[in-house]
Amino acid sequence: MTSETAALHSEQGEPFDLITIGRIGVDLYPLQDGVGLEDVDTFGKFLGGSATNVSIAAARHGLRSAVVTATGDDPFGRYAHRELRRLGVDDRFVGTVGTLKTPITFCEIFPPDDFPLYFYRDPIAPDLAITANDLDLDAISRARIYWSTVTGLSRDPSRTAHHAAWGARGRRPLTVLDLDYRPMFWPSGAAATAEVKRALGQVTVAVGNREECEIAVGETEPLRAADALLERGVELAIVKQGPRGVLAKTRDETVEVPPYFVEVVNGLGAGDGFGGALCYGLLQDWSLERVIRFANIAGAIVATRRECSTAMPTTDEVESVLKELQNVRS
Repeated sequence: MTSETAALHSEQGEPFDLITIGRIGVDLYPLQDGVGLEDVDTFGKFLGGSATNVSIAAARHGLRSAVVTATGDDPFGRYAHRELRRLGVDDRFVGTVGTLKTPITFCEIFPPDDFPLYFYRDPIAPDLAITANDLDLDAISRARIYWSTVTGLSRDPSRTAHHAAWGARGRRPLTVLDLDYRPMFWPSGAAATAEVKRALGQVTVAVGNREECEIAVGETEPLRAADALLERGVELAIVKQGPRGVLAKTRDETVEVPPYFVEVVNGLGAGDGFGGALCYGLLQDWSLERVIRFANIAGAIVATRRECSTAMPTTDEVESVLKELQNVRS
């Protein structure tokens, strides 16, 4: 980031339940399904970006959350700040880079499983311009959960900032890496694999789908992928399998949660809804199975809605579905 960036430091106080670091931007999603962008007439405007959405999802469950990121000095940047605050996320660590524009992301909606994304982040997104000097390392080290994504490793100075943050935490429990691999941000899959390998030695929880696990550890079969992640040093490996459910594994426990089938409207935010709910569950006195069931339902609920950020469910919504499922089983 540049000297034009707002200060990202906070006063000493109660630790955040969750701090995420990574993408922020504006999602311009079509209000028509089954139509290519060239034929779309109307769009909805929503706050977006994976790390941002995870913080929003966690806030919906009552967690005190913040996101470390940056926007441009433009109307979309002002919108991002306003929307973060409206959705319950602390924006004190959101800087401004005056020479760059707030990113925009378009998608196409072809339910149930085709949602092409188009990122406008050139020449570099402000969230990839974050430097180690921009970080509040004290706040990051004290956060109950610290969540980062693989995208933040794709470019410097963001890559160096990520490692500085992990160094400050010292592999504290609940240091999470979202394996969120987006090939358009990387020169090659091999480059991503090399950076993920370095990162896995700094974190204690890894979360990803089967394709992301292949980039991370060269495995797509869920049990082998989870074992490979554990061998790299993480304490909890979570492999999302879409319509096949979720596998979670520690060195002592293996949990397999079946899918919760819904009518998909837009699947793009499901992983972030899963992530925010996962953070909430990990901070409760719950069994691992209950944590994963809760997160899985939350992600499925988001997939039934068009947008991402404002689609995140409340705790009561998730618990209501879990109760219904329990009643069916009993």
